[in-house]
Amino acid sequence: MNIAIVGAGFAGLSTAKILKAMGHAVTVFEKDSEVGGVWAASRRYPGLTTQNVRSTYALSDFPYPANYPEWPTGEQVQRYLAAYARQFQLEPHIRLQTEVLRAEPVADGSAWELTTVDQASGQSGPHRFDYLVVCNGTFSQPKVPDFDGAAEFQSAGGVICHSSQWPGDAAVKGRHLLVVGYGKSSCDLAQAVSGQAASTTVVVRQLIWKMPKKLFNLLNYKYLLLTRMGEALFEFIRVSGFERFLHGPGKPLRNSLLQQVQWVVTVQCKLKKLGLLPSLPFESIARSTVSLVTDGFFESVEAGRIRVCRDAVIRRLHAGPEGNFAELSTGERLPADVLVCATGWQQRVPFLSDAVISRLTDANGNFRLYRSLLPVHVPRLAFNGYNSSLFSPLSCEIAALWIADLLGGQLRLPTAVEQDGGITEHLDWIDQRNEGKHAKGTNLVPFSLHYIDALLHDLRLPLGLRTRLKHWLLPVNPADYAPATRALLARYRR
Repeated sequence: MNIAIVGAGFAGLSTAKILKAMGHAVTVFEKDSEVGGVWAASRRYPGLTTQNVRSTYALSDFPYPANYPEWPTGEQVQRYLAAYARQFQLEPHIRLQTEVLRAEPVADGSAWELTTVDQASGQSGPHRFDYLVVCNGTFSQPKVPDFDGAAEFQSAGGVICHSSQWPGDAAVKGRHLLVVGYGKSSCDLAQAVSGQAASTTVVVRQLIWKMPKKLFNLLNYKYLLLTRMGEALFEFIRVSGFERFLHGPGKPLRNSLLQQVQWVVTVQCKLKKLGLLPSLPFESIARSTVSLVTDGFFESVEAGRIRVCRDAVIRRLHAGPEGNFAELSTGERLPADVLVCATGWQQRVPFLSDAVISRLTDANGNFRLYRSLLPVHVPRLAFNGYNSSLFSPLSCEIAALWIADLLGGQLRLPTAVEQDGGITEHLDWIDQRNEGKHAKGTNLVPFSLHYIDALLHDLRLPLGLRTRLKHWLLPVNPADYAPATRALLARYRR
């Protein structure tokens, strides 16, 4: 087939590599000037690093350079992806600075018509493809709240931006910085620039738990959360095997373990002393995302270099002769020159028509995708990277194998009715589990390995028992999944 892929991050590049190996003609459209997706220079903020250690945040057949740190920087991840594209000869198939403006299925559903524009030359043109794979990811469109008084604030010299739209260090030097949000990006950014700003304040609606990279500076968190045992501590939609014990007779043991971790984190980060103890129990860390402690953040809070305003939102922005300020829901007024919103993302596919989107989503905007990949009612279309996973590169790679087997005609799918039923059950479960905060139906955290297992089951390529047992106690090594690609290619004699 002649296949279009939109996006050149982990999902787009791994999909291109595998479909190319299967004999398909692939074209990757990337509107940025370089590959990398969220790791591209245009979207990086100061202090950006991976949450995962490099040994787990990788593609199965392409490890990071040995001289990379355990938590690579955003720039290093982008270089890694660029090297991946070179290694597997994907560069001739990638069209950088080329934005997809529209993608429409032809009348009989046998192909897709894409309209693109080359941002360098301004040239546009139609293209026809047999199949379309959307890989623009869950971090596709920055989400910035509509603040009352924003227009007056900006006209008076105030800056409002998303964390992915960082205006440059010069914009905050000697000025009052407000960061909205308490995820990894907000704390990374606040810590990275706090020494330059006149003041740095983090405004937090609700505190969440953060995991130190090393508990008591000794035990790497990867031995707790990046193993099958760590994943099994959280109750899946259906439990099996040892999980039945952990969430049945062994639940007191499971609860005790999580309570001990909560105690360690509380003491190590001085959360009670700093007034930053979350109201929810530690196990809530896995409801929608897992956020690591930013190096030096709590130390900066203790030293007064960063202030955290908890249980607060910005009610209104003001501009006045004595300077701009933000009024909080608590009634406090904070001086503010630069407002950075680390407030998440909206998952959008702007190049698809409303008619197509209506067939992909439900009334709440949730993407209805079987296995987070396949729309049931739109032919010749798949998505990859539409999930929030602790092992995003590996999840994307195994998903690419799933798509390849689907196109090869040997993937055994349930009926459309059964697929729809499974999607509804999954959405209802995560909606209940995460109180509606689940990235429009795409959240997998912390059940990333359950998801990968399900895809491998569909592919009839189950992971060996010895490897599964190893992953119960040791962090997952993506290289252990490399045989799946070789087995699929052998199936089709490629």
